[in-house]
Amino acid sequence: MIKDTTDGPVQVLLQRVFIDPFRNHVQHYTLFLSNLIEDSEAEPLTDVLNTFVELQKHISQILDEASQTKILWSQISNKLTLALCHSERRLQEDSRNVPVTVTNGRYERVLLFNDMLVFLQGHESKSFDLKTVWVDSTVKQKPEPNNYCLRIITPEDEIVLCAREPQCQGLWLWKINQLIRQALNGSRDYPLWGKTGEVTNPPTCRFSTYTFRNDGRFKDATYEGDMSWGKPHGKGTLKWPDGRNHVGDFKFGQEDGFGICLVPNSTQDLYDCYKCHWQTGSMQGYGICEYADESVYKGYFKDNMRHGFGILESMAPDADPFKYTGNWDKDKRSGYGVWESKNKGERYIGMWLKNNRHGPAIILTDSGACYQGTFHSNKMSGTGILLSEDSTMYEGEFTEDRLMAGKGKLTFSNGFTLIGTFNRHASLGLHTQGVLNTTSAHDDETIKRKFQLGSELFPVEERWNGIFEPFLKFLESGCQGETEEFFLGFHVQSSKKLQKSQEYLYCQRDKDEVSGKIEDILKEISVFQKHEDLQQYLEKAFKSSHHPFKKLLKIMLVVYQATYAGVGANLHLLSMAQEEIKYYAKKLLEFCRALIVMAGERNGHRNCILDENEETSDDTYAYTLILPLILPRFHPDLFMLYMLYHEQEDGFYWQGIIRLGHLTDTKLLEFLDVQKQLWPLKDVKLTTNQRYSIVRHKCFHSAIECLQKIITTVDPKEKLEIILKTYTEIERTVSRVVDKDYKLPMDDLLPLLIYVVSRAGIQHLGAEINFIRDLMEPSNRGGIYDFLLTALESCYEHIQKEEIRHYTC
Repeated sequence: MIKDTTDGPVQVLLQRVFIDPFRNHVQHYTLFLSNLIEDSEAEPLTDVLNTFVELQKHISQILDEASQTKILWSQISNKLTLALCHSERRLQEDSRNVPVTVTNGRYERVLLFNDMLVFLQGHESKSFDLKTVWVDSTVKQKPEPNNYCLRIITPEDEIVLCAREPQCQGLWLWKINQLIRQALNGSRDYPLWGKTGEVTNPPTCRFSTYTFRNDGRFKDATYEGDMSWGKPHGKGTLKWPDGRNHVGDFKFGQEDGFGICLVPNSTQDLYDCYKCHWQTGSMQGYGICEYADESVYKGYFKDNMRHGFGILESMAPDADPFKYTGNWDKDKRSGYGVWESKNKGERYIGMWLKNNRHGPAIILTDSGACYQGTFHSNKMSGTGILLSEDSTMYEGEFTEDRLMAGKGKLTFSNGFTLIGTFNRHASLGLHTQGVLNTTSAHDDETIKRKFQLGSELFPVEERWNGIFEPFLKFLESGCQGETEEFFLGFHVQSSKKLQKSQEYLYCQRDKDEVSGKIEDILKEISVFQKHEDLQQYLEKAFKSSHHPFKKLLKIMLVVYQATYAGVGANLHLLSMAQEEIKYYAKKLLEFCRALIVMAGERNGHRNCILDENEETSDDTYAYTLILPLILPRFHPDLFMLYMLYHEQEDGFYWQGIIRLGHLTDTKLLEFLDVQKQLWPLKDVKLTTNQRYSIVRHKCFHSAIECLQKIITTVDPKEKLEIILKTYTEIERTVSRVVDKDYKLPMDDLLPLLIYVVSRAGIQHLGAEINFIRDLMEPSNRGGIYDFLLTALESCYEHIQKEEIRHYTC
């Protein structure tokens, strides 16, 4: 552009054609209206006249702005004119007319246009779009005592203007704010500077678009969204030229809150997608990452790194699919964790350090072999244990690849032992030199066959701290609703339609369903005075997808199945599995008590419903209040371990059941040495073709039906009540037979109970008995329930005896 500093014929002609006729027209009507008002003094005409007067002023101001702008273009250099001149840009203020200076002498002149604020230094300029400018007159530290300052704030710069007079400061402040407001509205005011007495400042929080240029995390990124005082604040989107972008919440210029971030993968034309919570610019708390290699991480982050509990699963078909469930430290697998390799059919349960298997561990294979030993940098070292599928057990030294080599002891499934030195050659295979002992005790054989792994290596209190710590932090934070997703995870809605439907269902939930809002939880949980009411509430809470307890229970089930389901369904892990469930119950009780205490503090009264006393302790509450509610979710996987553990005994027991099932009722009662006076034959209704000696399954029918219900519940207490009711039914039947109240002594009870057990035909009775004994309330030990359970166990053991299994009629 070449500046024309003269008013040539073209300019004069344009003014006469486009401006003068319009001005003359407005002036004519103004004069005409003035004459009419002098004659009539009509009020409507006065309003119209004022409008035309304002229009005259408006035209004059616009022409003055154009004239002042034209003069400016003639005064500054060609370089500045090329950079700043725009057909719709008008000068609004100049620091040479209303004096202001920039602190530190960074710039020598300040120009305010209708769309931007410009600072000049020589032939160089620094301009700021008014839509991304904020002005603050409350400057705490003034450069000089007598100066009146304004702080100009932009997304990447902060400049302080100083004036000698307060009037100058006020004029600049007022003009900048009005022009910012007009730029945001997309139109100029009419009149240009608003009506007299009308002052409307621009909003501090506004929707803006800005591209960052300075070095930093946001360099070259374009931000579009809510901003406040020059910083992204609210909902917004960041986009980088390389394809990286972040959509989510911002706070004071940094990512803060939930956000979705796409990061281009350097090796593939794909993206890593992070759906996570952010704090002060970095990923913190719970999140989900879908990587370009088709692996998915669900867990916790800290400082942009996987940290705490998390699950990483890869299902890529061109690689070895795996799943890691466990602890992370600074983006590395560290601490207790479970790794499963799909192709190898192998599960590693144990300690990790910086992505390496390091420390005590158990390895399970789909062939049934189990290893227990110590690893160092992914290699097995030192001594360990190998349990094969046929119950052969090796205790001794191993190679790095888990092969028997060195000194050790081999115990065969028949109880024979071989102690010596084991060596492996490529051509000869495994050979040994040692002492073979062919004498064995049955008890030693059983102990070896059912050897339990892991309990001493991995204290239950130290296994899954990563899933309990976030919940504890949630409680310590005061259970603030906005922090729940950060600590406990979140649900990603697939669509607005789905979200609305879920919100509708949540608002229209059944009156018996509990609320998932923390305010409602604290309110509801504080009023319970009876354990039954609290247990009913917790039962509903564990079923409500919105409740924090449901989320915690869900992740407990995930880690439990990751350890003990599938390849982990191994009898040698039974002790680990059952103690882990007990610990879950104790932790849930601990959190429940903490919520009750917090609710009491907020409501101003203390609830003593879970206080310990002489009769009840933490263990009691965990067994009576929590365990019955969570067992149904864990029972299938846990009971599978019990069935595997008692597989041999249950097999012998079932052989005995089949043998005894061939006997008629009278033959069976006689075989069990039941006194004939106790035989309930008068309860048996015979047909014309029947005799007592040939009927089956007719005696003690009510007791048999009662005992069969033991498999219909997973609650150990309910199972014990069924056993007690079975005993009561036997005693009632005998009392009716002898026609008087009859208290069965042990000599009479056991044969009758064996009869009932044999006719009930309960599969896996050994697993049931030991499940009850391991998980029943400690207060029941030594009481009537314990006595009857022992009696049932005696019947179970009696039916396993060889003389019964091989009995012939």
